[in-house]
Amino acid sequence: MANGPFGDLFKQARKVQEQVQDRMDKVQQELSNLKVNGESGAGLVTVLMNGRHDVNKVTIDPSLLTEDITVLEDLIAAAVNDAVRKVEEENKSSLAGMASQVPMPDGFGFGK
Repeated sequence: MANGPFGDLFKQARKVQEQVQDRMDKVQQELSNLKVNGESGAGLVTVLMNGRHDVNKVTIDPSLLTEDITVLEDLIAAAVNDAVRKVEEENKSSLAGMASQVPMPDGFGFGK
């Protein structure tokens, strides 16, 4: 039955699936190499994060060490959140780019 009317369609679908998986693997590798800086307090606290949301480094300006601990906690949280937002923006951009590079066979335009 693979040679019937759907045989070519299944072959095309399998090829697209392989292309998507290959591109997805490449995007995941790119994202793991991505580095973003999040910051708060006009740069008094910075967070270096990779594309997998792993925090690689936190830098705190020494002038903050005399502040109330809750101020420091808030600034660290804000810097982490800033880095997370930047990673998410990169993720969306990378995935959108990936989707646009995968050729879709005839009949798979999804309303186009």
